[in-house]
This record gives sequence, C-alpha cells and structure tokens, in this order.
Amino acid sequence: MADAEKLLSQARTAYADDPIAETFLDQLEARLREPLRLAVAGIVKAGKSTLLNAFLGEQIAPTDTGECTRVVTVYRYSATPEITIHPRDSAPQRMPIRRDGGRLVFALGGMSAEEIEWIDVAWPLESLRSLTLVDTPGIASLSESTSARAARYLTPDESPSAADAVVYLMRHLHAADVRFLEAFRDSAPGAAQTVSAVGVLSRADEIGSGRIDSLLSARKVAQRYERHGDLASLVLGVIPIAGLVAEGARTLRESEFIALRELARLDRVARERLLLSADRFMRPTGLTPVSAAIRTSLLDRFGMYGIRLATALVRGGATSSSELSTALVQQSGLLDLEDFVRDQFVLRSAALKARGIVVQLEWLLRNRPRPEARSIHGGIEAIVCRAHAFRELELLARARADALPLSPADAAAAQMLLGAGGVTPQKRLGLAGEAEAHEVGERTFEALSHWRRLAASPMADREVRMICQVVIRSLDGIASEIGAARALRSPADVVLPSGPSESPGPDAEEQRNEPRRHLRRKERLNWRARFAERNPFRR
Repeated sequence: MADAEKLLSQARTAYADDPIAETFLDQLEARLREPLRLAVAGIVKAGKSTLLNAFLGEQIAPTDTGECTRVVTVYRYSATPEITIHPRDSAPQRMPIRRDGGRLVFALGGMSAEEIEWIDVAWPLESLRSLTLVDTPGIASLSESTSARAARYLTPDESPSAADAVVYLMRHLHAADVRFLEAFRDSAPGAAQTVSAVGVLSRADEIGSGRIDSLLSARKVAQRYERHGDLASLVLGVIPIAGLVAEGARTLRESEFIALRELARLDRVARERLLLSADRFMRPTGLTPVSAAIRTSLLDRFGMYGIRLATALVRGGATSSSELSTALVQQSGLLDLEDFVRDQFVLRSAALKARGIVVQLEWLLRNRPRPEARSIHGGIEAIVCRAHAFRELELLARARADALPLSPADAAAAQMLLGAGGVTPQKRLGLAGEAEAHEVGERTFEALSHWRRLAASPMADREVRMICQVVIRSLDGIASEIGAARALRSPADVVLPSGPSESPGPDAEEQRNEPRRHLRRKERLNWRARFAERNPFRR
C-alpha cells in the first residue's frame, strides 16, 4: 500500500499542470483508501439486488423493475444514512430517505435512468466497513442503454474497470456470461493476468423444481460449470445460492416466523396438499388458519422452496425466529459465498487495490504520456515484482486456464498453497481452522521440504522451478506469519566443528587454502576444455 501511495505522489509531481490527470489521481487516492469494491453483476432477472440485500442483511436495494434497477448503485459505509444521485449533466442531488413496508424507496426526483450516471447510498451497516458493494444493471438487457451503463462501469473500452472484484450471477451458462467475464478479466485489476471473479448459480432452488434437496442438484451443476472450458479460466469458483431464501432469512420478521410455524404444525397430508404448488398455496382454503394474503406475502418473500424448507426446519427444532433465520441462511448457500468473498477478495484487498492502481496508472501513462512520467514506469515494475500476491493470483489464473506442468497431486497442492481455497495458513495447508501453531509449523516444514526437493530435482525444467519458487515463497510467508521463520530456514552449507566461541586453530588457514588451490586448478582445466570446444582445430 505504501508503494502505491508513493507512486501516486510521483504521478502528481509529473502531472502537476494537468487538471484532468489531477482529477484522475484524486479518484485513485480515494480508491486506495476505501474498502474493496465488489460489484454484483449478471443478466437481467438473475437476482442481483436480492443477493445484495442478503449480503447487507437489510432490504435496501430495489428488487422491482423500476428505474432504480437500471442505474449503477454504490453502497458504502457511513455513520449516517444518505442517498445522493449523480446526474450526467448536472450537480449531485441529495434525495430524501423513505421506506415502504420496510423496504427502502428511491425517489429519483422525476429523472429517468438515462439522465443518471450513478446513485451513491451511504448506510450505517457493519458489513459495508470492509466492502463497498456495487449493484449493476442487467447484462444483455433488451434495452441497449441499460446494458451500456453496466458495461461503462465494469468493462469500459478505454479505461480499466471501476471494480476490484465481481460476483457474477447466472441462471444458466450463456454466451453473454462468458463474453462479460472475458471483458472483465481484460479490464479488471490484473489485466488478463489474474482472476478476480466468482460465479454464482443464482436461483439455485429452481434447478430442483423447488424440492427440499434442490441445492444438492444445484451443487452438481455448479461443479460442472467450474470445469467448463469457457468458464474455468474466468472465475475462481461457482457457488449455488437460493437468493430469495437468503434475503428472506436475513430479514425475517417475527410475524413471518409465526405464520411459518402455523404451516409447519399442519398434519402431513394437509401440509403436502397445501405446498404442492404455488397456485394451490395462494388459494383460499380451510386447511390452515393462515390467510391467503399472508401466504401470498410469504411466497413473494421466500418462494415455494423457502416455505417448504422453513416448515421442515421448524419441524426439525427451530423454535424461534432467530434460530430459523440462522438455519435458513446456512441452507441457502449464502455463507459459502460470504466465506469465499472474504477468503479470496477481502483478505487480498490490499493486493487487488494496489493492482488496480497500477493498471489505472499504466492507462494514464499510455493515454497522456509525458517525459516527466518516465520514472513511474520503474515504480510500477518494482511494485509488480515485489508483490508476491500478484504472482499467486497470476499462477492461480494460469492453473485454471491450463493445467500446471506438475503431477496431479502436486498441481492440486500448489493451488491450495497459493490460496485457491483461502489465504489463511490453515486453509493453504489443508488443515482444520482450529489447528494450532505447532501443527501448522510441522505441516509447513513438510511442505517446504517437498517443494525444495522438487525445485532441486535434475528432472525439473525452468517452468517447474519457477512454480516451485512461488509456492516456496508462499510457504515462507506462512512460516513468518506463525513465527516459525527461523526454525524453517534452510540449514547452513558449512558448519564448523568448533563451537562459536572457540578458536579455529593454527592450521585452519592452511586447511581453507588447500581446497582453494584445487578449485583454481579445476577451473583452469574446465576453461581449457570449454576453449577447445569453441576452437576444435586448435590444440
């Protein structure tokens, strides 16, 4: 981070007389100080706003088809709530904060989506302290202007992406999904060298037709997508999520729990008849005291899968709204996504943001070149060379695009050590989260020994040695983190027989000189042999 700040300071000096460049650098400095920018993207009706509300734990993002869903909306932390609209051709405007039925209502002041560049929502939520979330319009929308707004923010043609990482929602794998992810990879931090996207199989409950085991079927589909040739090199993983269930669980009301408990208390025959289909569930009936209006509201909030799941969880022992909320969140797949985002993006936020600054500065130097900025190129190269996290991400991206030139076991181990499953020492080493330091140290020592032997093998080519060195550097980082760096350091090449406080003895100098004389003679013979090879006709 300090290197990136220094680089921005050099750029300010070089572009001191360029107002456009100074404004651009102001934006970069703000971006370096703020939390990681995580964009939520996907095709129309993929469930982006629903998932974002689940992330936030509050119904803030609009989920209807109004004008607000067609505008880029940024959600960031603030001690006091505030909504600001940024029009295209006029000054920003503060908007009133209003709720309807618990859901935040965006008043656009009579403006259309075409007139608005973006909406800034500052909100006092703890989840926004480490992440700035961005809700984007639908990709591949029937409205070209709507799709263009998302493209301008996430995959601009003439500048790097404004997002550090992206959660991409898809219901099925379409060509439009692949095209977007390719464009994001080429414009996001990393510029086609790293992968900073995760795929989400949204509305996963629909894959199993709303059955209780729907997410099991969805996980198999997600695993197949992860191995798909077009997708493997573009995302770090694919996670199935029942977004409506996740949002409903995070915002569950006590009245909703009471209604779901009443449905769970029905006898089996009546309950199965009522939950057979959405149409039958909403009809007036004498099977339950829960009114048709309340049942319709439950269907809108949870979907048929969520209602079936919730009643099953109540019968299984959830006795309060908080217990049911926790169980629904676990079953929805949301925790898997939150863990993934934390492990792969938030814990790498410093590297991803620094990489973003580097890419943005490269764009500035390329589009507004000047002699005074030449020294910045060297600073960029120094950051890239010193930042080991960049090399890890680059190697992970390569591993997903092409198999590493290692045995299957070593290739899988290398990816884990590079952080494919998370960047904590335990996750890199494949240990349980509660593993103690001595266990981590032992496993680190074993791994270091293995990868050093592999790097020193005469059968290892240059490419394999390079991979080994990156993995060894990651292991050194683990050793340093747990305080075992000294114990894991390579042994010295020469150990004197005498103790450190003892004199080496009167003949020590002669003993040291004797090997040197033999070494000099051997070097002369080798030099003559090489000279003879270069001059085959000279004796």
